[in-house]
Amino acid sequence: MLADFDPPASAQETLQPQAPQTPTQQPTSHFAGAAAARRAVEMALPLITQAMTRPQEVGDSGFLHIVVMDPARSPAECAFDEAVLYEYSVGDRAQWDADYAAYARAKARLAWQHGMSTHALQALRPHVLRACDTNLWGSAVLDGIVVGVSGALPFYDEAFAHVVAACLRAIAKQAAAATGGTLRLA
Repeated sequence: MLADFDPPASAQETLQPQAPQTPTQQPTSHFAGAAAARRAVEMALPLITQAMTRPQEVGDSGFLHIVVMDPARSPAECAFDEAVLYEYSVGDRAQWDADYAAYARAKARLAWQHGMSTHALQALRPHVLRACDTNLWGSAVLDGIVVGVSGALPFYDEAFAHVVAACLRAIAKQAAAATGGTLRLA
């Protein structure tokens, strides 16, 4: 079964030349937009929530925050907040013992800015880090898809980020295949 993908009516018609867009009007990824990011997180949640039942292995916070970035938007084109596609929290945010959203956003921002995971940056490219950058790791960069996660141990934050990114990539590939080459992207 193909993913629920309904291209907007404008994509079904011949595209007309348009005036240049301002940064706040820039389009998001056609195949990996906010709805696709939401579906990717939904796909990954059973694995994530099951893993979180093993606090001795995964981490004992009981909470998690996920940030998915738009793979079609770069730091040269827009501000970080404009490139955030979707965010999701596991657990009641009112009971958080730390600001997991801020940590996940910091990880996503750093990975998005440099095009590599926060672990790879800290291990292989510490010379690009600034004093204001997070020293936490737990992100994924998969074929331009950036996901930051916080709440578990860093290795599991990273694993969960990879699962979400892989699900988003699969959803985007399936949606692209469903067009049968009929969509003109430029």
